[in-house]
Formats: sequence, structure tokens, C-alpha cells
Amino acid sequence: MTRFDLNILGCGSATSTLRHMPSCQVLNVRDNLLMIDCGEGAQLEMRRMRLKFSRLTHIFISHLHGDHVFGLPGLLSTLALQGKTGSLTIHIFKDGADYVQRTIDFFCRERPYDLQFNIIGTQPALIYDDDSIAVKTIALKHRVPCVGFLVAEKPKLRHIDPEAVAAHGVPQHFMHSLRQGLDYVAPDGTVVPNAKLTSAADRAISYAYCSDTMYSPRVIEAVKGADWLYHEATYGDECAVQARKRFHSTAREAATVAQEAGVRRLVLGHFSNRYTDDTVLLDQAREVFPNTILAHEGLTLDLNRVD
Repeated sequence: MTRFDLNILGCGSATSTLRHMPSCQVLNVRDNLLMIDCGEGAQLEMRRMRLKFSRLTHIFISHLHGDHVFGLPGLLSTLALQGKTGSLTIHIFKDGADYVQRTIDFFCRERPYDLQFNIIGTQPALIYDDDSIAVKTIALKHRVPCVGFLVAEKPKLRHIDPEAVAAHGVPQHFMHSLRQGLDYVAPDGTVVPNAKLTSAADRAISYAYCSDTMYSPRVIEAVKGADWLYHEATYGDECAVQARKRFHSTAREAATVAQEAGVRRLVLGHFSNRYTDDTVLLDQAREVFPNTILAHEGLTLDLNRVD
């Protein structure tokens, strides 16, 4: 089973508190690290969670509010001081790219790594694609241009049955073809069905990140069928009017998105600092969507374990 972990570095909103840091997550995809948002304290949380700076290759910024970007200059400077090599790509709106470029050039013009920017927009689009995953933007509904991200694994290869391939004399050079689902044709013309030589591939997992946004039918459509959904739950029921005014969601609305989209697991985050106990938000969400958990700093989830 290939590695696909979600690490929560920050799940608070607006400001840092003694309980929560601003928004930041790191996906570990086969030991390559992809960061989503970069609030203050991101680099400190990376150290606490023992995430290797050298393996960070992409940073995805959802929108240009400070609690999602203020950690970037410090992190980029630290990467230079740590001697990171290779390239680092930041997927961000143009104004954000200009801000980051000016800031890092002023404080850290000489860098051992190649800093690149991929300018994104508010229209849903494929913004990253490799052999393992694809990342698409999701149109969110917030006070400023804002997107979410849908990270979907590519279909995985089938598993080889060592005893079966040995018994049928399948040569080593044909193993990749077997994993792709092809039947084996022996030298004498005998066709050995792939199902006799392999077992089914692991499930390809999808993860959707939606913060910040008010309740929106277009979000439901965009995350439909996702295995995991991280959705902001800034407020509880008692602040529903305030949530709408500020273009945020309640925990119950986040759960409604999960239910109507048919996702398998819901992770709540982006909690307002008014709450000293987030379980009130969890309880409200579970009334609608029982398969819900709370995010917290230091939490690591194996996204392959959906059930």
C-alpha cells in the first residue's frame, strides 16, 4: 500500500491561540511532501511532527488571508538556511506570488533551491499532475478569491502473486505488464489470465480541502464521492448568522456538505478562537454526518484507512 498521509499543522482561524495554530497541512505522498496553506508557525510544527524540509516540493495556497500565508516567508528562508536543493513550486494567486517574491528576495535573495510560482485562478482547473496524483482547484465562496483543492490518486497497479508467477514461469520483464492488468501469453501460446497471477489493486484515494468557504452547492458538486473531506467549521449553530456574514460555515453546514456529497470521512477544522472546547462543533456535525472527526495540531491520518 502506497503512503498517503495527512498531517495537521494548524486548524485554527484568523489568529494563533494557545490551542490552535493558523491553517496549514502537509500531505505525505510516497515520501514527497505537499503543503496546503502556510499560516504562522508552519515551520515549527513541521519540526514537531518530524516532517523533513528537504522533501517539501509543492505549496498550495487557497487564498490571500494572513492566517493562510504569513508563514511562507519564514519557511522559505529556513529552507534556504537548511540548504534545500532542487525546486519548490508555490501554487498561488498572482498578488500572492508578487508578495512572496518581493519578501523573499529582500530577506533571502541567494537560495540553493529554485523557487517557482504557478499562478492559479478561481475557475476549477488541474494545477498539478504527476505519476501518483492529480490536484484540481475547487471554487469556494469567501470574501476574497478562494479555492479548495481536490487531491486524487491515480489508479494503482495490481499486486503480483509470487507463487503463481513462479508456477507459470512468467519472466521478470513482464511483471509491470502484469501489474497493469495484461494477461500473460506463454512461449507455447497458452494464455494465463491476469486474475490467476495478480490480486486487485489498492483503492485510489481522494482528499478534498475546503477552507475558507460558506455553505455552497457548488462545493458539494466538486467534492462528490471524495473519500476524505476537510471542511471548515468555524462556528457552531448559535453563530449561523455571523457565519453567513463572514462567508464561513458552521459545523452542521460542513456535515451537510459531506452528507450530500456522499464522502466517506469528514474532518472539521478552521475553528474560531471563541471555542475552548471543539467537541460542541463535533457533536453538531455528527447529528448530520456521524463519520466526522476533529482536526488538531499533531494529528496524522493514514488516508488509505478510510473505513
